[in-house]
Amino acid sequence: MQREELTDFLKTHFPGSVVREDAQYPELTVAAGDLTQTAAELKNNGDLAFDYLICLTAVDYKDKFTVVYHLESTLHRHLLVLKTEVPDRENPSVDTVSRLWPTADPHEREVYDLFGIRFNGHGNLQRLFLEEGYGFPLRKDFSDETRVLTLS
Repeated sequence: MQREELTDFLKTHFPGSVVREDAQYPELTVAAGDLTQTAAELKNNGDLAFDYLICLTAVDYKDKFTVVYHLESTLHRHLLVLKTEVPDRENPSVDTVSRLWPTADPHEREVYDLFGIRFNGHGNLQRLFLEEGYGFPLRKDFSDETRVLTLS
């Protein structure tokens, strides 16, 4: 499926989502409540077959987080960036995709460790690098008085 065909398909099959065509890869932004169903469709639909999660990360925009998933179809050789926004900074959470793509397991743990975003339904969500209670160093509001580290 060529890029234009892919974006047309996404617009047709995910009408409540935002499709961005002017980025390096096509982007599909979905509501957090639609993430699990959308991700399953992206993986299981034979025309799409996004069977490989390349990367999962997050971005802190100060007023919200965005969780970003880079997907590839090894069958069709096309790429997609899937995004979902997490507006709750106090208790940020989104459903796990680790049941669909096992490679999400360590990526979700890393995002939890560095941003504090919880992945509902994750079987082993614990810190990967930092001790409990340390804080979340990739948040824009992170401050470490002990080690004199602040982010702006």
